[in-house]
Amino acid sequence: MQRMGLPLGRASDEALLSGLATGDPEIAVAFVRRFQRVVFGVAIAVIGDSQLAEDIAQQTFERAWRHAQIYDSRRGSVKTWLTTIAHNLAIDAVRARRSRPVAPEDLDALLDIVTDTPEQRAIADETAVRIRTAVADLPRDQARALVMAGIYGMTGQQIAEFERIPLGTAKSRIRAAMGKLRAALEAEERRP
Repeated sequence: MQRMGLPLGRASDEALLSGLATGDPEIAVAFVRRFQRVVFGVAIAVIGDSQLAEDIAQQTFERAWRHAQIYDSRRGSVKTWLTTIAHNLAIDAVRARRSRPVAPEDLDALLDIVTDTPEQRAIADETAVRIRTAVADLPRDQARALVMAGIYGMTGQQIAEFERIPLGTAKSRIRAAMGKLRAALEAEERRP
C-alpha cells in the first residue's frame, strides 16, 4: 500500500491518524494494523475475555476515526491516546457487566486469595508479591475498600452503598489504604 509514493507502513503515527480522518480505506487498514496488537492487549488485560476485548478494540478504532481531528500531539503520542481510549472503554464494559454484587463474606475470602496464595507466590514477579504483602498488612476495612475500588472498579459511592457506610468513610478508607500502600512500597524500595 502506497500513497503518493510514500509507503503507508513508513508514515508517522500522526500522519496515519490524520489520514484516518479522511475516511480513506487503505489508510484505515494501515492504521489498524499498526495499533491493533497494543489496543487489543490493553482491552484483554482489563477484561480477560477475548471476544469482548475484540469488541472493545473495534470500538476504540471507531472512536479514533470519529475523533481523529481533535487529537493533540502535545498531550501524548497517538499510541498513548489510543490505549487511553481502549482502557476507558474496557473499564466501562467491566462496570456494565457487573450483574450481581459480591457478598461481603466472599470479599473477605477474595481478599485472602488476592493477598497470599502459594500459586500467586510461585508465578508472581517481585513487585506483585510486594503489593500483595502490603495489602495484606492493611487494616481489613481499608483493604476491602482498596480491593473493591482497584479490582472491582467500584466507585466510592458504590463502596459506601455496598458496605453500608457513609460516602466520606468509604473515600477515607480508600485514601488511607492507598497512602499506607504507597508508604510501604516506598519504604521497601529504600531498603538495601
